[in-house]
Amino acid sequence: MRAIEQFPDGIVAIDTGYVKPQLAASHLILREGRAAFVDTGTTRSLPKLLAGLEENNIPLEYVDYVFVTHVHLDHAGGAGALMQQLPNATLVAHPRAAPHLANPTMLVEATNQVYGEKTFRRLYGEIIPVPESRIRVIHDEERLLLGGSPLDFLHTPGHAMHHYCIHDREANAMFTGDTFGVSYRVFDTAKGAFIFPATTPTHFDPEQAHASIERLLALNTGAAYLTHYSRVENLPKLAEDLHGDLVAFVEIAHRCAGRDDRVDEMKRMMHAYLCARLDEHGFPDDGRRDEWLDMDVDLNAKGLAAWLDRQG
Repeated sequence: MRAIEQFPDGIVAIDTGYVKPQLAASHLILREGRAAFVDTGTTRSLPKLLAGLEENNIPLEYVDYVFVTHVHLDHAGGAGALMQQLPNATLVAHPRAAPHLANPTMLVEATNQVYGEKTFRRLYGEIIPVPESRIRVIHDEERLLLGGSPLDFLHTPGHAMHHYCIHDREANAMFTGDTFGVSYRVFDTAKGAFIFPATTPTHFDPEQAHASIERLLALNTGAAYLTHYSRVENLPKLAEDLHGDLVAFVEIAHRCAGRDDRVDEMKRMMHAYLCARLDEHGFPDDGRRDEWLDMDVDLNAKGLAAWLDRQG
């Protein structure tokens, strides 16, 4: 895929440059000359987002909305910087997310705890607050129009309590943030896309994750646009894989509960499990597996540990 990839129905994927190419995407929705971003990447992604507008001949003042599926900083860290460039845009946020976009102090502190300050600065840069007057809270099953095109918003906890997804009826597609998992294009084979859940800290809940996947699947769309990474199809098969993985991940967590090295052991077991799935998927063991799995496995294990702690 190119850094800016055109899809049907006025949908554009923009590589945000997070960590490495084709790891995280922002999507532009273009309808009747108006535009909206879905997720923003980090503050460091801003030049790439503006390049996406320029390539599609969209003036800054024609962007009506910035949709952030949730406030994890690889999705929303650049929202403040982007909003400074878009004079007419409204930032649309989940009720739990809106306060953190207006005042990102707690969000920055929590992310620092996960990554460490040095890595945080390298990945995310400065997190710029969004004025409260420019934030619109969106409720479950609420609808907005973009150039006359209806977009429906569904609250989808499981990955995060502050997560929503977007049903784009005109495109017969949905924008799923992290709720419908992670699917890197590097893992595509003749069998199609390879997908697995994102169980990252701190709100992962397996029952909610299963329910949200089923809610999205019930929309019967032809495609999903994931932040990690962009368009996937054959959604019933991918949903089946996600459900199976969630069961396996929870089993791994329970097997490691009570161990002093539980996070390290969860990482080892999850990596082995995903590699076995990649074997079945027909993806070669050629050195790329660790490169693409290690960060997610680390964060997923930490999310499972946080979930175990909440169980008491």
